[in-house]
Amino acid sequence: MQRLEPLVELVHHRWNIPIIAELHRLSGAKFVTLAESLDVGRASLSASLSDLIGLGLVERNPGHGHPMRPEYLLTDAGLAIGADCRLLRDVIKRRGEEDIAYRKWTLPLVVAIGDDVRRFKDVQLRLPEATPRAITLGLKSMLSKKWAKRTVVDDFPPRAGYSLLRKGRSVLSTVKGLI
Repeated sequence: MQRLEPLVELVHHRWNIPIIAELHRLSGAKFVTLAESLDVGRASLSASLSDLIGLGLVERNPGHGHPMRPEYLLTDAGLAIGADCRLLRDVIKRRGEEDIAYRKWTLPLVVAIGDDVRRFKDVQLRLPEATPRAITLGLKSMLSKKWAKRTVVDDFPPRAGYSLLRKGRSVLSTVKGLI
C-alpha cells in the first residue's frame, strides 16, 4: 500500500503543485513572476513558498541579488517531482478543473480510491488525517465532477463503494509520480 502522507503534505496548500510546476517550467523564478504567471495573491504565494521550503522542495537562490537571477529554485527533491507537477497542472488546466483538483483532499482521495472499488471506511483508513466530513465533501465533489462514481451493492446490509471514472483515473496515473 502506498504511503499517502507525502502527498497530503504536498497538497496542504492549494498553490503548491502549480508553484512547483511553474518553477520547473521556468527553471526558477522571482516572487513577482510567480504571482503574475499563476495569478495568485501575495499572502497565498508566500504561505505556499514557505511550506515548500519547509518540505525541502524549494529553496531561495543562494546567489540571489542580481536582477537576472531567479529568487526561488527547486531543490533536487523538487526537481524529481517537477515534471509530474507540470503534467498534472496541464491536465487539470486543460479541463478547467482547478477548483476541485487543488482542494486539500481531492488528490489524496483519488490515490486512496485507486484502481479498485473502495468503501468509505477503506478510504478513511487510508487517510487517517482526514475527518469524515472532509472525506464526504471531497467524495461529493468528485462525484459531481464525474471523477468518481458511487455504486450501491444490493446485499444485506447494503454496501456502497466508490471507484474512479476516466477523469479520475487519468489524474491518478499522473499523481502516482508524486508519491
